Amino acid sequence: MLTVAIALLLMQQAPEADVDWDKEFGVEVEERDPVTGELPVDPYDQSNDNAGAKPFSGTGMAEQFGGREGIRRIADRFADLSISDPRIAAIFEGHDHVRFRRTIFEQFCYILNAGCDYTGRDMRSAHQGLGSRKPEMNAIVENLQTAMREEGVGFAAQNRFLAKLAPMSDEIVER
Repeated sequence: MLTVAIALLLMQQAPEADVDWDKEFGVEVEERDPVTGELPVDPYDQSNDNAGAKPFSGTGMAEQFGGREGIRRIADRFADLSISDPRIAAIFEGHDHVRFRRTIFEQFCYILNAGCDYTGRDMRSAHQGLGSRKPEMNAIVENLQTAMREEGVGFAAQNRFLAKLAPMSDEIVER
């Protein structure tokens, strides 16, 4: 009975439901872009050179990856696998998953020569401070291989793409 009385007393003293607790405690909430849904980023020079690799010549690789739609499915699946992978999920905590999905698609699409431009930051800037190590890079590669395999990309095409991406590890691995 005493517990019920205390609960009723606390409910009577509870603040109004329309209190903005973020404002009350000084929490700053970044507003997402109403069109893209992305969080704002500091300005940087946009260039296809930031993609980390030159594109393949011709459209053969893009075709082996299912064109833009196949590349988008691979990029999305890769993002899903990586964000939920317990080995590397901490790297993605607090980061803009919307932006990550867009820029990883653009990067893959550009490098595979499917007619896209890459608008993300350069590899060193994009990964700075993440503390990435070789084991995390290995997990990333495994997730990309899974996404490509699930989309039916042939083993030789997978290897050609991975060979194009491999030199980027020097810009990404920090320790």
